[in-house]
Amino acid sequence: MKPRHALFTFLVVVLVAGPSLMAAPPQVAAAASTSPPAGSLPPLKLGFYGALTGNFASSGKDTLSGLTLFLKEINYTAGGRKITMIVEDTSGDPNTSLAKARKLVEQDKVDLLVGPTLANEGYAVRDYIDRAKAPCLFSVISNDDITQRKRTPWIIRTGWTSSQPAHALGKWAYDQGKRRVAIIAYDYAFGWENVGGFQRAFEDAGGKVVQKIWTPQTTSDFAPYFPQIKKDVDAVVVAQSGGNAVRFLQQWDEFGLKDKYPLYGLAAVTDEAVLKSMGDEAVGLFTVLHWSAVLQTPEAQAFVRKFKEEYKDAPGYRAEAGYVTGQIIAKALENTGGRPGGGKELVDALRAVKISSAPRGPISFDAYGGIVENEYIRRVERVKGELQNTVIATIPNVSQFWTYDPVAFLSKPVYSRDYPPCPNCE
Repeated sequence: MKPRHALFTFLVVVLVAGPSLMAAPPQVAAAASTSPPAGSLPPLKLGFYGALTGNFASSGKDTLSGLTLFLKEINYTAGGRKITMIVEDTSGDPNTSLAKARKLVEQDKVDLLVGPTLANEGYAVRDYIDRAKAPCLFSVISNDDITQRKRTPWIIRTGWTSSQPAHALGKWAYDQGKRRVAIIAYDYAFGWENVGGFQRAFEDAGGKVVQKIWTPQTTSDFAPYFPQIKKDVDAVVVAQSGGNAVRFLQQWDEFGLKDKYPLYGLAAVTDEAVLKSMGDEAVGLFTVLHWSAVLQTPEAQAFVRKFKEEYKDAPGYRAEAGYVTGQIIAKALENTGGRPGGGKELVDALRAVKISSAPRGPISFDAYGGIVENEYIRRVERVKGELQNTVIATIPNVSQFWTYDPVAFLSKPVYSRDYPPCPNCE
């Protein structure tokens, strides 16, 4: 297998963006078309910063792998403009992330940031990005409020929000005849936002969440929680990821619960990065996300084939996010002939991008810097001896606000351990 990336700063040549509209609030004024031709501009500097060492190194490396793969495909040029990319390792530490963002902006003078990797890193750099007016693409950070109540015009989300796919699964589960569900989920912001999105959409459709069981982020033994699950529910919804998801499903099967309750997984329970570590205990699990490595479109399968050739592995959502982030940058350049030099002009160009054929499907941006994309209901199946997330339904053009009015949505609290409340919990 080829090494994903060196863990030190390096330069590669790449691409970037052009002028467009920034959908409002908060609004960035459209830049005047007074930029010089692309050929007369220096290469645009892209600064990638993320977890390349430490416990979350695989997440950062996957994102960087996808981005680099796309840049190689276009020969580091789009709209007649070149780019240099500087890569920095944050080790997943919020303080290091802030220091690296400062270094990239103030010393390296990058025009566009991509990263970081974790939600706590995102909150750590948010205020600095806003003060510095530094354009930044969040390709995998999913905490809802970054493009909601704590939004800044300088951050554009090219990945997802934690509650975005959960809304879609909540409505879909109700449509499948589920009326009473229990939930077992991570007891921190990612889990809360997953659960909040599912609960709100499920209950607005007419269902009832009758139980919420919270597990510490460090939980490895789920045995104490399984006996707490109510016996009269139609399904159980789980929000776990990484190694926790692997352990949860193994223990779920060992306790004989696989054949007792239909199981629905929120977000990254069976991301390709962990699916390869699972066995038959995962077969039949329903999950939702904006990506599957077996999505049957020409664009998805072309990306999967190229990623496997380069890295000898199936791409999970983080790798696809890096690749799509590159596509968005390139599209902005192509739309404008490579002319935006940076700042508001660059942000405007990025926010105006629409792509009809990204690997995950059509994408665009809402007025708040959030991405609009398809959500896919997947069922884990074993095909030719390997587990895969088979797509069984598509919910098109899902925004971070689901079907709700954004202003009304934002007038309520961010999804948390206590919101929405659980009036049907017994």
